[in-house]
Amino acid sequence: MKKDIHPEYRDVVFKDTSCGFHFTTRSTVETKDTITMEDGNTYPLVKLEVTSESHPFYTGKNVLLDTAGRVEKFNRRFKKKSDNKTEEEA
Repeated sequence: MKKDIHPEYRDVVFKDTSCGFHFTTRSTVETKDTITMEDGNTYPLVKLEVTSESHPFYTGKNVLLDTAGRVEKFNRRFKKKSDNKTEEEA
């Protein structure tokens, strides 16, 4: 294996900024942030927006969207276009 061409493989903490969940794993990701963990060691920190702890699919807490409003809006737009086509064809 060639020396000085491979990135450093080390322990890194990944933290979910939306819920505060964090986990430690090994990675080569580059980051400038650090965090001191309960064990007293300082690790590089990677901030994530979504993890399995906060994603609605994994938590079972699906976010209810206004799908009825979206469907109605789509139907109104589609109906206007289809009505115009039938008038032009007649």
